[in-house]
Amino acid sequence: MNRLLPKLKFTLLAVVLLWIKTYVVYKLAFDIKIENNWDELILLFSPVSSLLFFIGLALFQTKHRNRFILGISALLSFVLFGNAIFYGFFNDFVTLPVLFQTNNMADLGTSIRELLTYKTFLMFGDLILLFVLLRSFPNYFSTDPLTKREKTSYFASVITLCVLTVSAAELYKPSLFTRSFDREMVVKNLGLYNYHLYDIVLQSRSSAQRAFASTNSYVEIENYIRARDKHMDESLFGIAKGKNVIVISMESTQNFVIGRKINGKEVTPFLNDFIKESYYFDHFYHQTGQGKTSDAEFIIENSLYPLDRGSVFFTHANNEYMATPELLKDYGYYSAVFHSNDKTFWNRDIMYPALGYDRFFNQTDFTGTQQNSVGWGLKDKDFFEQSIRYLKELPQPFYTKFLTLTNHFPFILESKDRYIDEYNSESDIVNRYFPTVRYTDEAIKYFVQRLKEEGLYNNTMIVIYGDHYGISENHNTAMAQVLGKEEITPFDTLTLQRVPLVIHIPGQRGRTISKVSGQIDVKPTLLHLLGIKTKDHMEFGTDLFVAEQEAMTVLRDGSFITENYAYTKGICYNKNGTIVDRALCAPYAEKAKTELSLSDRLIYGDLLRFDAHNKRKTGTMTTSFQ
Repeated sequence: MNRLLPKLKFTLLAVVLLWIKTYVVYKLAFDIKIENNWDELILLFSPVSSLLFFIGLALFQTKHRNRFILGISALLSFVLFGNAIFYGFFNDFVTLPVLFQTNNMADLGTSIRELLTYKTFLMFGDLILLFVLLRSFPNYFSTDPLTKREKTSYFASVITLCVLTVSAAELYKPSLFTRSFDREMVVKNLGLYNYHLYDIVLQSRSSAQRAFASTNSYVEIENYIRARDKHMDESLFGIAKGKNVIVISMESTQNFVIGRKINGKEVTPFLNDFIKESYYFDHFYHQTGQGKTSDAEFIIENSLYPLDRGSVFFTHANNEYMATPELLKDYGYYSAVFHSNDKTFWNRDIMYPALGYDRFFNQTDFTGTQQNSVGWGLKDKDFFEQSIRYLKELPQPFYTKFLTLTNHFPFILESKDRYIDEYNSESDIVNRYFPTVRYTDEAIKYFVQRLKEEGLYNNTMIVIYGDHYGISENHNTAMAQVLGKEEITPFDTLTLQRVPLVIHIPGQRGRTISKVSGQIDVKPTLLHLLGIKTKDHMEFGTDLFVAEQEAMTVLRDGSFITENYAYTKGICYNKNGTIVDRALCAPYAEKAKTELSLSDRLIYGDLLRFDAHNKRKTGTMTTSFQ
């Protein structure tokens, strides 16, 4: 050992510096919940074994060993840096599928620049220190080769430490390896670098599921779905039969803005009025994961849960699906998507045909200028105006989807387009959020008016929904100010995952429905309104107009909400937000775990190809799709 340690001086220095840096980033950049001293110790020591292993790989080099150590340290620093930036907006850790979403990177520039500050670059201070020390004291850090026995001793110690780390984590959290969707728990107990190794294992395992899938796998899930009570409201069934359908996705719009005033002015004056003559669901939750807007699209049109890692639009675009656009073909519907962004973003040009869409009006179909665009594409008002000429030429009845963009992080809007002033808090993001929401509200008002002028309004069901949250937990202090609270609790955070859902059917009286619900319920609801029975469909949602005894909404991270309880981050609450015995949430937690698991298996195994009702054939897409 006395002969080995001098050879490890630079290795151990690199490990210690990166270890300290990792822990500091854990505390400053990530919101990892610490419940007790044991949690803190695990968080502190969990990265050590992986750092010793990865940086120790340089010990197999002789001549340029210290340069390799510097290179490995730089690579691990970029992994840490990338997760910090990603977490800054998504409150989540990077997964392997996300890294393969390279088509999205070019469009993420504005969002990433918003998150970059001079402080983020301090993450690379240890690399500068290592470089300076190496150049200043080249003879102090030995490059003498290690003997085979010394290498064996080093890696045997590292592997032992790794086994102890994993074993301690598994003993402390017995469900650790069955809750891969809870990435915070995995990172806290295994360390960020071990988490990425675990993520690679999960990716390999999920990739193999399709090859080994069989009809038996499908039948098991089918039996579970069939065993659930599926009802429909006979009084409303078919009330929109034969009508056109327009679905509007409101980017990053959370439900707390509905009916709210900022600086004495309404944030959503049009929606506030439109709701009065529509069906409005005020306890409706988004259920998206890392796929954000694409996840919302996937859930709403398939009534399946998104994956816990990456976006289905990227990872499983070649699967067989039974999505709403495809099903409506049998009833004479023509389907189209309107979105003024690059058609490859979120892999939409590949995924939309798989969902059964006939046409994709994308960036190439719109005229964008510096004056009518902001951030990710056309301003919403210009987007709707340019879309109308295409919409009125579509064959009827049609099923169409419009994806808005103006209210996208980091919520930039010129002063001339603001209908209300920015909010006043410590968070620029929160402050800018309200004017962009207000702008989208005004744009939808304009669109509805144009539908009336073009004679489309009276024969069209309009569905408006929020796709996912806009304000992340990183801005809880400002959000507490907005909501008039002392602090934002995990229960409050869960409640903030509510997004608007408005269903407008001309001639129908409006009413507010407070049933606990989620995006997964939209598909069966819309089909029932159109007079299409879904009893035999493979779907996890239910008709929103049916009063269920135990309505339950499951979020992608395993949190759930029922009429009487809510569960998130390992805490059970009653409907008033008071912490109660976790045993009260246990039965629902098991159901939530089962549903997420079965939906994952359905997607990973591409099991809908075994459904006898699935008649879609590859290559039947019309040539008008662009």
